[in-house]
Amino acid sequence: MIKTVSIKRVFLAAFLVATAGATTAPILTLAQQVKKAEVIVRGTLGPAVSVKEGEVTYLAYPLTVAETITGDAARLPQNDGKPALFFLQGLSDVPNLKSGQEVFALLYVRKQDSPLVGFNQGLYPVTDGKVTAGDAKTPITDPAKLRDAIRAALEAK
Repeated sequence: MIKTVSIKRVFLAAFLVATAGATTAPILTLAQQVKKAEVIVRGTLGPAVSVKEGEVTYLAYPLTVAETITGDAARLPQNDGKPALFFLQGLSDVPNLKSGQEVFALLYVRKQDSPLVGFNQGLYPVTDGKVTAGDAKTPITDPAKLRDAIRAALEAK
């Protein structure tokens, strides 16, 4: 009986480890995010509003697009006739978004759990004129350099 319980625990532990990894998105480089993005914009977020579509409720953040780096921002989901970022309400690990926040956003055009590439990895807030992008070896803090890095990745696409 002791051996059976131990074997069951081992299998249960292995199952939990295997399924835990399945629920997380792999870390993507900026270049990988750019390749997956359908639209990349720089813009400013508005205040979130709750939007119900059938049985599904989203938090929609209006997006005032200042610059379209690639894609067609008109293809983004709309709320009240304007582009918006739609996040499934109640979703965990959603970035902390604030009205008035300037962002670079690497986006999908379809409504999903999150509109951001790489399950929320494709968001780069501009805070005090700086962004945080790149990696530890080659960090990017200048928004103009982030735009240049995105464009370079697009050319390599």
